[in-house]
Amino acid sequence: MHRRKAAIWVAVAAIVLMGTTFLVLGLRHLKRRWSMIQGAVIRQDTDPRKESPIPDVLVTAICGDLVQSTHSDASGYFRVVFSRPVLPGQTVQLHFRALDYAPLDLEETIQFHSSLRHLVIAAMLPTPAAASPEETRTPTLVKNIRVRYTVNSDNEQNVGSAVQTFEVVNRGGIPCRRQQPCSPDGYWKASSGSIEMDAGAGNEFRDARASCMAGPCPFTEIDSRGFVNGGRTITVSAIDWSDTATFVLQAEVFHTSSISNVRVSYPVVFGRGFNFSVPPVAEGVSLVAELNGTEIVFPLDPDLDLSWATCAARNDANAGKSPLYQCELKPGYRF
Repeated sequence: MHRRKAAIWVAVAAIVLMGTTFLVLGLRHLKRRWSMIQGAVIRQDTDPRKESPIPDVLVTAICGDLVQSTHSDASGYFRVVFSRPVLPGQTVQLHFRALDYAPLDLEETIQFHSSLRHLVIAAMLPTPAAASPEETRTPTLVKNIRVRYTVNSDNEQNVGSAVQTFEVVNRGGIPCRRQQPCSPDGYWKASSGSIEMDAGAGNEFRDARASCMAGPCPFTEIDSRGFVNGGRTITVSAIDWSDTATFVLQAEVFHTSSISNVRVSYPVVFGRGFNFSVPPVAEGVSLVAELNGTEIVFPLDPDLDLSWATCAARNDANAGKSPLYQCELKPGYRF
């Protein structure tokens, strides 16, 4: 009888110990689950190809007496981590502030299913610049922009470059429910898209690179297996588990019959902006453009200072070591 009671007490103690362990681990999991908000800041535009990421945005999150601030990175990604869990049903105030953009305030009510997987997409509206003397005169016409650079090459000839964009249309915030394609963590519904480029007979692609150029780029993934080794035909595919994103595939076209160390490519132009990238080994990068009919060469110095455009370079994890250059015409200039 005493042995039976002892066995019962041992079993009860084991159950209590297991329950306590699961409770502690569960609380730790909940703290991680409900203590972080992440998302991306993009430019608001009706054309998804112009929804470029906005870096260095001040993001402030407020929930009761909890206040946490951070800045978006070069791809527009931000992450706010609170010092204690924000439980379902609580509301978090998100304030976004950036130069040349209207202030944006959002409210996010934490849902039980959202947790740290919830992706906040903050679309900020650019503020119109104040009228300047340059805007009162007839705008300078900018046309025929090319990107010129040199690469040390002994027995290859670059005969041009190819560029093509494609969109992956998706709506964020929809659980996947195991209906492929899904986000890498299997939680969100995703969409996929791909393109193929043919260099033509006797030609092959080199230095191919792909980047997400607009939309919520932190929540996309590019498959480089179809272009990393070059060849006559290359393909690129991407998945997107948030809102619609735009991708660009660029590559140099080579012919084996002659040698040339000077390469020329063409940027992708949308509205008043244009984007381009160059291989990691590129030297002496410059922009060649016609201003009011006169062709001028503009060396691209480290400060990216141009008289007719404002440029910035951002490193995209999907693009490897090739930075993506994003430029916009200054007031007083037009395409």
